Amino acid sequence: MERTSTMTTATRRDRREFLRLLSGVGLGFSCGGVGSVGRALAWEEPTLINADTEAAIERGLRWLAGRQNEDGSLGSGNYARNTGVVGIAGLAFLAQGSSPRQGPWSANLLRAHEFLFAETQGNGLISKQQQSRGPMYEHAFATLLLAESLGTWNHPSLRPTLSRAVDLIVASQNDEGGWRYQPRRDDADVSVTAAQVMALRAARNGGIFVPDQCVANAVDYLKRSQNEDGGFLYMGEERESAFPRSAAAIVALFNAGVSDGQAIENGLSYLADSLPNSEELVGPLPSHFFYGHYYAVQAMWHAGPERFAKWYVAIRDLLLERQLDEGQWEDQLAGEYATAMALIILQVPNNLLPILQR
Repeated sequence: MERTSTMTTATRRDRREFLRLLSGVGLGFSCGGVGSVGRALAWEEPTLINADTEAAIERGLRWLAGRQNEDGSLGSGNYARNTGVVGIAGLAFLAQGSSPRQGPWSANLLRAHEFLFAETQGNGLISKQQQSRGPMYEHAFATLLLAESLGTWNHPSLRPTLSRAVDLIVASQNDEGGWRYQPRRDDADVSVTAAQVMALRAARNGGIFVPDQCVANAVDYLKRSQNEDGGFLYMGEERESAFPRSAAAIVALFNAGVSDGQAIENGLSYLADSLPNSEELVGPLPSHFFYGHYYAVQAMWHAGPERFAKWYVAIRDLLLERQLDEGQWEDQLAGEYATAMALIILQVPNNLLPILQR
């Protein structure tokens, strides 16, 4: 059932403090001794979410909640009952400060988790859509939601389901160090690989075992996939750089503990050329727009306050212009997907998603 009240600033501050304390338990994601995460917040920019943005977020969350089915599923068209869309939508509700236990969107989060539990196969794959082109995409975003719920929700199915989901990811990594659409070891691409790294990072922060070598191999694969211009190829011999997958790769490297160095700086420089401009982006949005900016805003968050503030204001203002009257955003895939991605982007300054805790 949709809830109408919003979380107060004081409540958000209390939850941030709880997550800050949770982040100090020594469960950082490390790889070969490089860096660690899960540290206390170094900075916050709550004023970036102005009154217009708060209103847009509220309208978007209401619309998204209204699209959820009784069994917790979301999505439409080819993306109906898609576990990845459910995972992304759940992250949008979590980013507001709710959990499956409390908050204005707790009922929606509870149903989303129950749907993911029900859709988990015996091998740990969180998807039953055998004809889907990308079950490992779905699996990664669903796993990310489950991992982000650890620490604020104690459910008997949560940790066992998450552990099996992580085991599947680890077992599916191919010899190159990456992943592809299916849970098999025979191929890899940068985009699917970045999604798995995000899920693994979140799970390990919650205390789920992830082998160091798995992460090290993923880092090597991503670094080998970077072009001279700082962008990232798709796979194999397809050497062309592109903004969406490059943003994903940079965030994956950050989340694997690679916090500086030439690969990061070159990647951030490449992304800087795609700073959103509402005057230039008229008409239909580019392909993979929401996907790219979902990752890009996180990349700039990791890069520091100045880069983040510049990027956030630009994408914030563009998203506010593009929100439809009923509260949703649309793209070529599904409105539920686009809306959830936009809401996560807009709520990054809340600092409420554990994966964005420093």
